Amino acid sequence: MTSRGNDVADPLGTFNLATHVADDEGAVRQRRAEAATVLGIAPDHLLFLDQVHGNTVVQATDPWDSPPQADAAVTATPGIHLAVLVADCVPVLLADDEHGIAGVAHAGRRGVESGVVTACVAAMRDLGARQLHALIGPGICGSCYEVPGQVRADVTRQVPATFARTRAGTPSLDLPAGVRTQLADLGVAAQHIGTCTMEDPQWYSHRRQHGRAGRFAGIAGVLARDRRA
Repeated sequence: MTSRGNDVADPLGTFNLATHVADDEGAVRQRRAEAATVLGIAPDHLLFLDQVHGNTVVQATDPWDSPPQADAAVTATPGIHLAVLVADCVPVLLADDEHGIAGVAHAGRRGVESGVVTACVAAMRDLGARQLHALIGPGICGSCYEVPGQVRADVTRQVPATFARTRAGTPSLDLPAGVRTQLADLGVAAQHIGTCTMEDPQWYSHRRQHGRAGRFAGIAGVLARDRRA
């Protein structure tokens, strides 16, 4: 899901899937239902989280009435699909196709530092996943994600691979590199869509749009039994 709105005149565009930004909630829920239909998912089986920039993982066994506070989710239930909302943070989608287990993680600065991806992989393995693979979606790159020096020091103390500098030489963080390293350390093969959300205007970017951006979704799930080959 991408933003096709003008950053100034229409920062939310027509593809925003987040209810916590300044958008009409009814319109957002309609877009979510339309997205589910396009993907062949029952709308009430496309599940979103109340993301809080932490490392809590929840398991989805049935549709939930209200989104739980968490930044990762896992499921082994056929028909259930999970979504994370992002606009510079890194969406991480995971699956074990053989065992029918899926997971998603919202890997922002705090999530990368506190190990949300590691926690998600552990939860999937607790469900029986053995042959995991991952897709790392579009996020802000190390050349663009400028942070104070102390913030970089705090994060790189936990995840050294995030150390980066902007093109101007100022402190920054490379969150995708941190996620790739965390997955590699866990033995999870990963494909990275190496698009920077701040540089590419087809994606929502909290930084580029000065805090007025919508959110796009990364989605992973387990196919319903009648859709399996």
